[in-house]
Amino acid sequence: MKKILIIPILLLVLSSCNKDTSNLNIDTKHASTAPSYALFSNGQRNLADVLATPNVNINIFQLITQQWTEVTYVDESNYDLGTRNISNNWWRAMYKTVLINLEAAKAGVSKDVDNADEQKNDLAMIDIMEVYTWQVLVNTYGNIPYKEALDPNNLFPKYDDAKTIYYDLLSRLDTSIAALNPSAASFGSADLVYGGDIAKWQKFANSLKLNMGMVIADSDPAKAQAAVESAAPNVFTSNADNAVFTYFSATPNVNPVWTNLVQSGRNDYVPSKTIVDLMNTLNDPRRSEFFTTIDGVYKGGTVGIGNSFASYSHPSDKVEQPDFPYIFLSYSQVEFDLAEAAARGFNVGGGTAAAHYATAIEASLDYWGVPASAVAAYLAQPSVAYATAPGSYKQKIGIQEYISLYMDGFGAWTVQRRLDFPALVAPPTAQSAFPVRYTYPVSEQNLNSQSWTAASSTIGGDKVDTKLWWDIN
Repeated sequence: MKKILIIPILLLVLSSCNKDTSNLNIDTKHASTAPSYALFSNGQRNLADVLATPNVNINIFQLITQQWTEVTYVDESNYDLGTRNISNNWWRAMYKTVLINLEAAKAGVSKDVDNADEQKNDLAMIDIMEVYTWQVLVNTYGNIPYKEALDPNNLFPKYDDAKTIYYDLLSRLDTSIAALNPSAASFGSADLVYGGDIAKWQKFANSLKLNMGMVIADSDPAKAQAAVESAAPNVFTSNADNAVFTYFSATPNVNPVWTNLVQSGRNDYVPSKTIVDLMNTLNDPRRSEFFTTIDGVYKGGTVGIGNSFASYSHPSDKVEQPDFPYIFLSYSQVEFDLAEAAARGFNVGGGTAAAHYATAIEASLDYWGVPASAVAAYLAQPSVAYATAPGSYKQKIGIQEYISLYMDGFGAWTVQRRLDFPALVAPPTAQSAFPVRYTYPVSEQNLNSQSWTAASSTIGGDKVDTKLWWDIN
C-alpha cells in the first residue's frame, strides 16, 4: 500500500518543479512601480506636511520664532534639538519623502508621457518643486549633500558648498521657467497646487526666484539684483496666485495641525507673548483670526517656561480646521520682497517701497478675512504706516512680514534671520543662543563622518549659532 502511494506523490512533486515559480516573489498587494503623476502628487503632499506640521519631533520653527510656545514640555522652546533627534527627522523627511519622490517622478515622465511638450512642462514643474525643497534644506543647514545626495549606491555623499548649491538652484529655475509652455498639457489634476495651470507655475517660479534673490541681498547684492529684476515683471499679482496646498476636511488628507492638536486631543501649545504683545501694541485686526481670547483679551504665554493652557489664548479655530491650507509662497511675501527690493534701489518695475509694503499688508489681511475698513484703519496707524513706523526699512518690513507669516514657521525663521526683526531674545533657560541653523543629524556624524567633519569645518562649526553664508549681519 505504501509503495502505491509513493508514486503519485513523487509525480506531483516532479510536475510542480516544472512550473514557473518566479511569480511567487511578486508582491501582489504593493505596486513595484508608480506613475510619475502619482509620485509628483506625493512629493507635493509630503513637502506641505513637513512644513505645516507642529509635531515637535520634526518641525519646531514656530517655537524658535516664538509664534507659539509650549505648555508643559518646554524643551523645544528652549532650543533642544537633540532629545527628539529633530535635525535627523527634518533631514530624512526632506530627502527621503520629498526629493526621492520628485526624482522618481522625473525619471518616470519619459515612460508615462508621449507628448514632448507635455514632458517639458512636467519636468519643469518637478524641478521647480525640487528647487523649492533644496532651498529649504540649504537654508536650514548650510552645506549639504547635493550632487551625490540621491544616488542610492553612494552611502557616503560629500557635502557641497551652500553658496554654490544656491546659485545652481537659481540657474535651474531659469531653465525651468524657459521650458514652461502654457499652450501644452501637464500633470493636470495630479498637480495639487495649481491643477496643472502652467501660467500659474510661471508666476510661482518667478516669485520663488524673487524670494531667493532677496535672501542673498546682503551677501551678494549684484547677484540678488540681477535675479530680482529678472523675476519681478512675472511674479504674483494677487492672492489668487498663491502657491497653496489645499487639505480636505476628512482624513487622511487633512492638515497636520488638526491631526496633531485636535484629533490627538493635545493641548501642547499657546501663542507666545512675543507675537501676541507685538500685535496688541499694533492693534492688529488679524488677532481674532490667529488666536482666541482669554477673559476678553489676547494673552500670550512666556517662552521657555511651563504655561497653563487655560490661562492663555489658544490657536484659533480657523488654523485648527482639518482643511486649513498651507501656503508655499504667498502674494503678501512677494510684495514684501518687492518693497525691500525697492528700498535697496533695485528696479522692480515701478512702485515705491512704501506702496509695495502697504500692498503686502493688505494682501495678508485680505487673505485672513479682515474687512476692508479695518485694513484701511490698520494701515493708517503711525506705528504701521511706512512713513512713520519706527526704524529702518528692515525693521518696518521685518516686523510686518513676520506677522504675515504666522503658521509658516520656516518662512518666519528665514525672514527673521535675514532682517533681524523682530528682535527675538532667547529665553533665560535656553540651551543655546538663538538658533540660526539646524545642526547636522547625528546619523551623519556616525555614518558619514568624513563628509560631516569636512562640512562642519568649512561652515565654521556644526553649531546652532553658526550663521549661514548669506547671514552676514
